[in-house]
Amino acid sequence: MACAPVTTSMRGKTCVITGANTGIGKAAATALAALGAHVVMVCRNRERGETARAEVERAAQTGGAGGGTELRIADLSVQAEIRAVAQAIIDAHRRVDVLINNAGVALKQREVTIDGIERTFAVNYLAYFMLSNLLLPSLLAASPSRIINVASGAHEGGRLDFGNLQGERSYRNVPMYAASKLEDVMLTYALARRLDGKGITVNSLHPGVVATEIWRQVPILAMLSRWFMLSPEKGARTTVYLAASAEVAGVTGKYFVKCEPAKTTPLSRDEPLQEKLWNVSVELTKVGTDI
Repeated sequence: MACAPVTTSMRGKTCVITGANTGIGKAAATALAALGAHVVMVCRNRERGETARAEVERAAQTGGAGGGTELRIADLSVQAEIRAVAQAIIDAHRRVDVLINNAGVALKQREVTIDGIERTFAVNYLAYFMLSNLLLPSLLAASPSRIINVASGAHEGGRLDFGNLQGERSYRNVPMYAASKLEDVMLTYALARRLDGKGITVNSLHPGVVATEIWRQVPILAMLSRWFMLSPEKGARTTVYLAASAEVAGVTGKYFVKCEPAKTTPLSRDEPLQEKLWNVSVELTKVGTDI
């Protein structure tokens, strides 16, 4: 079933979106700002981020009811920058109504961050884990609020090998990407359990196979994206639905495809593995200990 257009007013709501200067993130930012939300766009590059922010604001204001936009700069592969941007958002916004963890990478070869973490794991998973935990004060203040993790159907091919979690022993880019999306789904389930009854829902989604810049280091996928993949606007529909629709108010711990709940793999639903991943994440980031 295709996603119906969301018309719910988001006026007075604050939405934080990572990776908002391009692709799904930018399309979601535009749609939510058009619904009246104040959108905090978290981007890595200031020049590209400011260009995207101006474009989002112009598009959102076209209908006359658009909300405002705000740019925050952070390299989400660097834990100190994640902490800094989270604190800046909390300082500026006592309330955050929606957090959309969207930023992601698909790398050609293994890279290690300044923190000694493999970059795909750091950006696609640990950044989601850290921001979800660090922004809890403002999310709790805005209750009922929502956390949305942009995962992928690629999680179905993901494997969780704690002896090779960051590709230390062997690295292949597509399996590493699939594993990171599996971890996002597992995070959704683990976080939803912890926040049950606290007024914050946590859901994940598969946006479809979308033509975005994430594939620029994977040549075959970059080529295929020109012909077979969804536009970012279509790919953002489920994200916008989960962020704004009244139909999913109170719905938590679910995975959505085309705005409908869907099953994930048995591995993703393994609670002991979810908890083991959570504990490893706490060790690597020193957050997530108080919920």
